[in-house]
Amino acid sequence: MKTFVLVLLAFSGSTHALALDEIPEIIVTAQLRDTALENVPSSVTVLTERVITQREAQHLEEIVAASPNVNLSAGSSRARFIQIRGIGERGQFAEPLNSSVGVLIDGIDFSGAATAATLFDIQQVEILRGPQGTLYGANALAGLINIVTNRPTRTFESDVKLTAGNYGMVGLGGVISNPVSDRSRFRVAIEKFADDGFMNNDYLGRDDTNDHNELTVRAKFDTDLSESTQLNLMAGLIDIDNGYDAFSLDNNRITRSDQPGQDRHKTLFGGAEFRWNGNHRFDLVGRFGKAKSDIDYGYDEDWTHVGYDPWEYSSTDRYLRDRATTTGELRFASNRSHPIFNDTTEWSLGAYLLDQDVDLRREYTYLSAPYQSTFSVRRIAVFGETRSDLGGDIRLTLGLRSEHHQSDYGDSENVQFDPSDSMFGGRFAVEYQWDPSTRVYASLSRGYKAGGFNTDGTLDADLRRYEPESLMNFEIGLTRSWSDDASLIRASIFRMDRHNVQIASSLTRVRNDGSAEFIDYVGNAAEGSNVGVEMEVSTYLADQVRVFASLGTLWTEYRDFVNAVGENYSGREQAHAPRYQYSTGVELTTNRGLFIACTLEGRDDFFFSDSHAEKSDPYHLAHLKIGYETDHWSLSLWGRNLGDKDYFVRGFYFGNDPRDYYTARPFTQLGEPRRYGLTFRYHWRS
Repeated sequence: MKTFVLVLLAFSGSTHALALDEIPEIIVTAQLRDTALENVPSSVTVLTERVITQREAQHLEEIVAASPNVNLSAGSSRARFIQIRGIGERGQFAEPLNSSVGVLIDGIDFSGAATAATLFDIQQVEILRGPQGTLYGANALAGLINIVTNRPTRTFESDVKLTAGNYGMVGLGGVISNPVSDRSRFRVAIEKFADDGFMNNDYLGRDDTNDHNELTVRAKFDTDLSESTQLNLMAGLIDIDNGYDAFSLDNNRITRSDQPGQDRHKTLFGGAEFRWNGNHRFDLVGRFGKAKSDIDYGYDEDWTHVGYDPWEYSSTDRYLRDRATTTGELRFASNRSHPIFNDTTEWSLGAYLLDQDVDLRREYTYLSAPYQSTFSVRRIAVFGETRSDLGGDIRLTLGLRSEHHQSDYGDSENVQFDPSDSMFGGRFAVEYQWDPSTRVYASLSRGYKAGGFNTDGTLDADLRRYEPESLMNFEIGLTRSWSDDASLIRASIFRMDRHNVQIASSLTRVRNDGSAEFIDYVGNAAEGSNVGVEMEVSTYLADQVRVFASLGTLWTEYRDFVNAVGENYSGREQAHAPRYQYSTGVELTTNRGLFIACTLEGRDDFFFSDSHAEKSDPYHLAHLKIGYETDHWSLSLWGRNLGDKDYFVRGFYFGNDPRDYYTARPFTQLGEPRRYGLTFRYHWRS
């Protein structure tokens, strides 16, 4: 177990070394039963609280590069959309959104809405690569990101965090956790974070039109109702009030918009978890969650101001969504002390329900009246899994999930859809304990994603509907440790075959007045394949010098794919799928509390979209943190992207510049520039 924890610390870039006997066990909670990391027969990275601390990360977008074959796309103030192994959405303008990568925060579904994924007081981020057809179903075709916040403690503890840095960055956060009685305890975490963003609006003379203004409030209450029964309650608020002014006609950090946009996300959420182990044969877990989100996303479509150019047009586009999500799950799991079939087999069995309603109001310059739509989706699933000890150090896992997906849609233009899909997924895995320090596995899993429909713009009738997508994933993996658990390697090789691939495409049509209409839609390509390698390595060169690295390689292609304008893209790489991605670094500590951690990360170029041939550039970023730490407080100076490299997190290809008469060309959104800051933490414990 200690071996696997060292892996996690390696990829979290921890700020100081821990003795082996002090390293806690890492449990992956995104499984049908809580499972120690070394017993998960699939490619998983767990980024602990220490990776967040080392990067001084405020948001999920700032740490996902520490995991192999994980990419992201912005087109907003924060990267809302994640791609795993080259699969995942890159934006959303109309319903429905059937996510390929699920995002859960304490069990509540934020798939497609990861703006809410702030990282204050987080226990760990679990990244499961590959289809999670048994575990989570339709929203986890490519993988799942499970964010777990810290739980209440049985003794008093409290934390204060203060940070300040360039671009007007300032943050203040606090945590208090305390027992109420012998059986009950609570935890409250609050953080306020703000900065001016990284753009300068030349027309308005402002440097804060793309700012961040983010409030996180979480509260948890755990109580032991009896020796065999526990009830855990939670509630909170995520209030994001960010600006959105990210694109420049010159592809730099200088904008000219006269009506900068906004990227707001306000979510009130609550949930309950009930655990009962009063039966000697099985345990019972019930979960319920509800989130109410108000999402306001809008931008200056022309990116300029009135009077900029004789050929100019002036337009804004705004999307206001009310999204209500309710989830419920009931799960039975065999008691670990009473497996079945001659004490060889553990089992899990359960049912899941998701109910989501989205009301959309679009306010657009070229609409005579606001466009409105209502969309609802119901997902009902039953699932089960067994894990059997076959003897000879061999274990077999069999899982299956059956799901029914029902959607209802209607809008102000009298468009109506009510499709339904019945789908199934599962997993077959064999594990072999080669020797006490080596474990290998092979797995075959099936994932799926529901079909849907397109409603945007003047899209042709034959492009309105698209079919469900499915995926088969074959994977072989290995974990090996040596030198008294001080060094290790985790590696996997995979091949994913995609069927009826859902591809986000776009059309540009010229209106009668010469302005452009950008139509986004989803269609099915025939086939696709994604093949790659994922590896994580950690070793100590000396007692206080540790090096670590992660590497992901990826080869993707489409087959029999002709895009909306008739171009044959068969054999072409898939969008947002770089051929390599890495993160490597070294950490040094001293007995006097001084520490330094250096990290280098990068990725290859990749296509921005499946509808054009524009690519990002490869990039390599350097990060550094130095500081001093005691048992109660720490002070650190840190920097990200120290070389101030330009790199891209979103790209488009269309005409939007009046200076060249709206000739189509690439436009890109730049990632984070050089950031640096000073952070102070104080920790109390009884």
